[in-house]
Amino acid sequence: MPASAQKDYYATLGVKHSASAEEIRKAYRRLARKFHPDVNPGNKSAEERFKDLQEAYDVLSDAKKRDFYDRAGFYSDQAFQQGAEAYAPPPPGGGGQGPVPNFDFSGFDFEAEPGAERRGGFRDLFGNLFNRHAATAETAGSDLEYQATIGFWEAIRGAVLRLPVPRMEACPQCHGSGSGGRGGVCQECQGKGQVTQQVGGMRFNLRCPQCQGTGKQGSACPRCHGQGRVRIEDMLEVRIKPGTREGARLRIAGKGNWGSQSYGDLYVVLHIQPHRLFRREGDDIHLHVPITLSEAALGAKIEVPTIDGQALLKIPPGTQNGQRFRLRERGVVSAQREGARGDEYVEVRVVVPRPADERSKELLRELARLNPEDPRAGLEREAQAGS
Repeated sequence: MPASAQKDYYATLGVKHSASAEEIRKAYRRLARKFHPDVNPGNKSAEERFKDLQEAYDVLSDAKKRDFYDRAGFYSDQAFQQGAEAYAPPPPGGGGQGPVPNFDFSGFDFEAEPGAERRGGFRDLFGNLFNRHAATAETAGSDLEYQATIGFWEAIRGAVLRLPVPRMEACPQCHGSGSGGRGGVCQECQGKGQVTQQVGGMRFNLRCPQCQGTGKQGSACPRCHGQGRVRIEDMLEVRIKPGTREGARLRIAGKGNWGSQSYGDLYVVLHIQPHRLFRREGDDIHLHVPITLSEAALGAKIEVPTIDGQALLKIPPGTQNGQRFRLRERGVVSAQREGARGDEYVEVRVVVPRPADERSKELLRELARLNPEDPRAGLEREAQAGS
């Protein structure tokens, strides 16, 4: 990740400094969907905003990086890896690992300007220093999010998807080092692998940016041009569990972008195509089924479709249009609750016949005479009664 001396990562994600890890994750997901390059093709402004979001999330989603950023007021990979001791208090009892820089604070004025945060001085000091010597590659690779659409039955029964995922891979020629070969002594550090940097009265050692700490000089890798990684399109197999719901987010470890030391993760967000007949709500299935006037009036046993095939449904006498019936455990096998299954809800629609001959019309008149109940009785009275 590039060094960033002045960026406010919390403002980038639109969260408070006290935001929890979950709040940070939700803010990133929401904004990343909005500014993703696939959603904004050719929009350079959106592309830059997306990069800023990834940079902010990479730091704030990592507890150690976030702690470094909160205390120092800036973040860069090299500062995080080598320079944390430059401002952090020593652990109880002293000691620690690695070389400890030498400090002389006599030449510094730590008084902040009126109205400014005290840590701003540290931000300017370390930001300017580490920006000049920051490593070009990310330490830990960034995560990726891939939007995939699957069929209704694939979500119900499970499936294996093959997805072409563009991502950054460790360069196969230099194995992620960015070097095209080593030879001779690095002229920048004279073979020491470290350079001494002094700002004001402070002095400490940094990894040599020319040789990346090896002490040897070499040319950049011709395949990746010294970046240590190349863009590929990786064909990945993703297993979909039976009962997967709309918006499910699957994590595939190590299939994100390559940094300088490790890979990020890939998150596949699933969207499910609708069905012409069935409507799914969670693990339940809903559908409309037509019935005849005689079936509604006299009752019947009818066959209705389910996701497992046909099932028998009992229609009681006097069933009204829009009445709903429940078929227990005829819904979707739950992907969230082991052994659980949803239900199917059948809403009946009474189909009124259109008499094709005089005999049919006479039978309907006879039915009306035998059943003189007025379904609108009292309707006017209720209308006049008001609320």
